[in-house]
Amino acid sequence: MTDRENQIQAFLGDAGWTRAPLAGDASFRKYERLSRGGETCVLMDAPPPDEDVRPFVKIARHLSGLGYSAPAILSADAERGLLLLEDLGDDTYTRVLHGGGDEEALYELAVDVLIDLHGRPPGQAIPPGLPPYGNGRLLEEAFLCPQWILPAFTGIAASEDVRRAYGDAWLAAFPVVHAQPKTLVLRDYHVDNLLWLPDRNGIAACGLLDFQDAVTGSGAYDLMSLLEDARRDIDAEMKARMLTRYLSAFPDLDAAAFMDAFAVLAAQRHAKVIGIFTRLCLRDGKADYLVHITRVWRLLEAALQNPVLAPVQGWFHEHMPDDMRTVPPRPGERS
Repeated sequence: MTDRENQIQAFLGDAGWTRAPLAGDASFRKYERLSRGGETCVLMDAPPPDEDVRPFVKIARHLSGLGYSAPAILSADAERGLLLLEDLGDDTYTRVLHGGGDEEALYELAVDVLIDLHGRPPGQAIPPGLPPYGNGRLLEEAFLCPQWILPAFTGIAASEDVRRAYGDAWLAAFPVVHAQPKTLVLRDYHVDNLLWLPDRNGIAACGLLDFQDAVTGSGAYDLMSLLEDARRDIDAEMKARMLTRYLSAFPDLDAAAFMDAFAVLAAQRHAKVIGIFTRLCLRDGKADYLVHITRVWRLLEAALQNPVLAPVQGWFHEHMPDDMRTVPPRPGERS
């Protein structure tokens, strides 16, 4: 038995649980469903130092306190990175949609959760001590794209001048984001992390997962994550209806300024995701995510059409031409 398994056994105790693995994600976290008689729960195995469960616990309890369906924390050993969570089931939006679920109703529900959250006063929506989604964090994520794409295609890292131009282009666009009202940003609000809970009423029917990276920032981010999904194509007309649903709930919001922030955050997220998917393949040997990368490039190119992003679009035109906007070569494949 490994040291980690010993820690898990000590955490669970002699409780008679039957353990079965659940799907993992792109992090170091692993999940198991525990069952005993008719009772089930979920074990999150998030080993330090690569993972820290404390932000998850903090945000889960905050969301639950606001009436949203985040999993309850049943037991926690933060030092060893182990949590026992309420089992919210297997009906992710992804699975329900694949099974023919009502796409319009599911997305309306997810948008309504954001409307409710973003309609709360910041002091209520945002837990104390939550970090801001500031320029440093936004830039660090956006830089994942050139950090991994340029060497993948050219074998050479970006020069200091190229990196400086990239950063300056983004810094020229970020003020429209920071001008937006501040709220809780969950950061990975998309169909893989939402659950359909039909036995619950209202917005509680939408279960929430994977929010440990939450920050304080613009509400445009989570709405964009939902409607410009890296893993799933969304019909343009439905996207427009969901945007109208959201904006109609906030008649005093400057819709044009909101959509500028939406575009900047979309471009930033898509650049980040392109870098992450490339890194997962080249560094971690996880090539499955590359199936989505051409979609993410299309989404990035569409976002860059917003005039606020003209300097960023110019940088990509010069340094990442069309022949780089595709699946990166695997190690040893580059010509």
